[in-house]
Amino acid sequence: MKKRTSNCEDCVHYDYNEETDAYECNEDLDEDELVRFIKGDSGNCPYYRYYDEYKFVRKQN
Repeated sequence: MKKRTSNCEDCVHYDYNEETDAYECNEDLDEDELVRFIKGDSGNCPYYRYYDEYKFVRKQN
């Protein structure tokens, strides 16, 4: 089985919060997942979904 990897900066759930002036994960993480996220060890995140901002533009062509 291939190990799934992810990059939070490319994830659809990783958004900028104007109130805190920081990027954060909008997914509802449990306690263990939150600890891994804070430590920066989110390379095997089960919620990761690649965000492709140009996806709809390519469909129009």
